[in-house]
Amino acid sequence: MRFPNPQATRAELSRGMGFPHATAMVVGTILGVSIFVQPSEISRHVPSVPGMMAVWLIAGVVTFCGALVCAELAAVFPRTGGVYVFLRELFSPALGFLWGWAMFWSVHSGIIAALAVVFARYVAYFAPLDDAGIRIVAIAGIWLLSAVNYFGVRAGSTLQVVVTAAKLFAVALMLVLFFSLGSGVEKPIASGAPAAAGQLSLSELVFALMAALFTYGGWHMVTYTAGETRDAARTIPRALLVGTLTVTACYLALNAAYVYVLPLERVMASTRVAADAAEVVLGSNGGAMISALVILSGFGVLNGIILAGPRVYYAMAHDGLTFRWLGAVHPRYESPHLAILLQAAWSSVLVATNTYRELYTRVVYTEWLFFALLAVGIFRLRSRPGYAPVVLRRGYPAVPLIFILSCGAIVLHQLATNLRDSLTGLLLLAAGLPVYFAWARHKSKEESANARY
Repeated sequence: MRFPNPQATRAELSRGMGFPHATAMVVGTILGVSIFVQPSEISRHVPSVPGMMAVWLIAGVVTFCGALVCAELAAVFPRTGGVYVFLRELFSPALGFLWGWAMFWSVHSGIIAALAVVFARYVAYFAPLDDAGIRIVAIAGIWLLSAVNYFGVRAGSTLQVVVTAAKLFAVALMLVLFFSLGSGVEKPIASGAPAAAGQLSLSELVFALMAALFTYGGWHMVTYTAGETRDAARTIPRALLVGTLTVTACYLALNAAYVYVLPLERVMASTRVAADAAEVVLGSNGGAMISALVILSGFGVLNGIILAGPRVYYAMAHDGLTFRWLGAVHPRYESPHLAILLQAAWSSVLVATNTYRELYTRVVYTEWLFFALLAVGIFRLRSRPGYAPVVLRRGYPAVPLIFILSCGAIVLHQLATNLRDSLTGLLLLAAGLPVYFAWARHKSKEESANARY
């Protein structure tokens, strides 16, 4: 059962996305630059090959559970805005607003800024740049991809399909090279990893899982584009499930390739594990290959995130919870063009001032509070009259429970290990509440005034 859409009269966006576009958005947004460096961080916390692979698999299972939750909600509420809409419909407009508030000021814009800087740093591998040059290239990348998405969801999603296909081909080629040429690499026979593994603590395991889950981040963003997806109630759930499974398979294969080519001790010590593995197999050309792949990956992730965010601000504008002009639809390109421009402008400010790190790192963990609420929302849906499961016909209540417990563990661990920054992040999030009440009061006055005429 689909619940009625209270914003049925809003200006409509063009439905230019099909299943390949939505799936490319899931895969392209998740499969980013972190997989080429993050395995070293995880192996340092879980210093054994079986343990490291288990962490990647567990993170994939948790992500898949989250994707199942979002798939169910997307099938029930197939509207532009995704997570914002889910929180609004399941709990209250205030929670939806806080999600959008955190997205714009820090989480979403912050990750755009951070990825643009990483992208620019790898461009500098081929064309040396100083710090100012890196920032200029990062800002130029943000505006270039924003311009593509300005011209409509078809242009942005088609670019996403092309870049994601190229990225998957490059990853497949890298795996073939690693496994076919890496067998001759000599690795130490003895390893200290098993002894270290025996000292593994729960805290270290959680740190490793958090690092892996960060690498799986972004899976929910396809839900933002439901209003521009053909047959969104079927397409987005299918894209979420196929996309997360594809990425999990890629991550497990890539990590297996790293430890096939390199001894675990070198994986643990590396700051650029993919480049180190490529240099062992291909020599000096390996660094160029990985740099090109990181640029391609960063380009795809950046495009997917730039495409997704403005749809939330568009939905908020039509709910009267932000400036009405953010809900404008371009008369020719049928895109939320003003929301795209505002997002590009603020992300560029974060790059130029180098403030994205502090904002993003303090607030990003709060995403998991909202993700836990999405899973709680599945239980609330079950109690609503007329509701029938669409995706979660099986796996209930295990799937939402696993996801709630995983989200809770991440949040509690963050609070326990970094209380000061965690509380700062919560305060930044809570700062949105008075703004919400101001917008809600303004909306109420508008509606009262309109009712008189």
